[in-house]
Amino acid sequence: MERPPPWMLDSDSQKPPKGKYTTPPFDPRFPNQNQTRNCYQNFLDYHRCINNMERRGKSTQPCEYYFRVFHSLCPRSWVQRWTEQIEEGTFAGKI
Repeated sequence: MERPPPWMLDSDSQKPPKGKYTTPPFDPRFPNQNQTRNCYQNFLDYHRCINNMERRGKSTQPCEYYFRVFHSLCPRSWVQRWTEQIEEGTFAGKI
């Protein structure tokens, strides 16, 4: 069975145990109420982390932090669109 790409991880496996919901911690780089930049930056950081860890042959588990944060902050439609753009090679961000 072929392994899915890292950015397509099953979101159910990334959920905390029932009743143990956490919110992303405060990030001083994004002190404002609008968290759009925080969402986008964590999406980029996740993909950069995955690429670096796989290139070095190390575990990608440390990258799960970014995955949880951007899934908590970003609307699903954004994540789906960005993922499609990455697959098509049209994503504007530098990963």
